[in-house]
Amino acid sequence: MGRITASKKQLKPDPVYNSILASKFINCLMWDGKKTAAQSVFYNALDIIKEKISEKSPIEVFHQAIDNVKPNIEVRSKRVGGASYQVPMTVQKNRQQSLAIRWILIAVRDKKGLPTREKLASELVNAYNKEGTAITKRENVHRMAEANKAFAHFAW
Repeated sequence: MGRITASKKQLKPDPVYNSILASKFINCLMWDGKKTAAQSVFYNALDIIKEKISEKSPIEVFHQAIDNVKPNIEVRSKRVGGASYQVPMTVQKNRQQSLAIRWILIAVRDKKGLPTREKLASELVNAYNKEGTAITKRENVHRMAEANKAFAHFAW
């Protein structure tokens, strides 16, 4: 009897820039299944970025911002004996991307008082310039891993 395998549904690239990463970002930005609203916010944010940074295309700025936020190393809890240690470990590629997207969206949602498209545009420009809340989060994670490198031998 043959094995039944579930086919993994492939993510389609976004309709405007033909980018898989943009499509993933829009899906993470989406709230209550309102994809068109999420797309509208994302594309309006990229239009704002186009006005702010005219020498590069907004999708390049977006990709560079995500790359700048990706963490290389993180700490994970490991229980040894009766104690828990924060063990630094390298981050896999797909998790790097997920964390970068999550941190940018958390930074956007924590800001108050502006439309989401403006908050998203500002956070992406900040990440592109290697500053802002998401970059601070990345630096804190790297700093924590550096501080706990004495426990690296516990890595599994």
